[in-house]
Amino acid sequence: MTKFTEELYSLAKPIWKKSHEHPFVQELVAGTLTEKQFRYYLLQDCYYLIHFSKAHELLADKTDNQTVREIQLSCQAGLQASEIDIRDMFFETLNITDEEYQQMIIAPTAYQYVNHIYRHVFTGSVETAVASLLPCYWLYNELGQTFVEKGSPVPLYQEWIETYDSEGFSSVTQTQIDLVDHLAEQASEETRAKMKEAFLISSQYELNFWEMSYQIETWDYLK
Repeated sequence: MTKFTEELYSLAKPIWKKSHEHPFVQELVAGTLTEKQFRYYLLQDCYYLIHFSKAHELLADKTDNQTVREIQLSCQAGLQASEIDIRDMFFETLNITDEEYQQMIIAPTAYQYVNHIYRHVFTGSVETAVASLLPCYWLYNELGQTFVEKGSPVPLYQEWIETYDSEGFSSVTQTQIDLVDHLAEQASEETRAKMKEAFLISSQYELNFWEMSYQIETWDYLK
């Protein structure tokens, strides 16, 4: 019997393929991505991760399922540690200051992606919210595993790749996959359909995030 997440993966595969092939990812691996583009990505991603972590906390408060609650709180703690690591390692290497981060204007895609997740946390079900969070783990883990051996000639970019190929990150990703399967087994067909939609929209936003960073996206009113 096909697992629910196997079905999700099959549906998302064309979008994920575009992520693998996106110039941002390809140039990061090749070492030709500009520091300006990577710096912009890190700033926007830090904003995203703060709210991604908050979404886990809110989900833990929302659910009566103790297993789901424990997983969300564990992920929140891990994400907070990751945010600190990113600031200490990547921000420090690129001399990104707290002042620069605080003055950053949130890009349209980052703004919309976070809103999509919060929509499911606040107005959707626990099932759809968890499904909306999964692509961020799963796609990044797949990118790390795909490109770690090829590597990047830029040490900072290689560190980024290795982050998502780590045993710890792979373990957390598998926990999220298993949780989505567990929730889907007990869900109605209507809820499962909404879980698919949430997962696929997040997958699209992951692709859009690369484009946002590559183009250094901004709001039209600021152009």
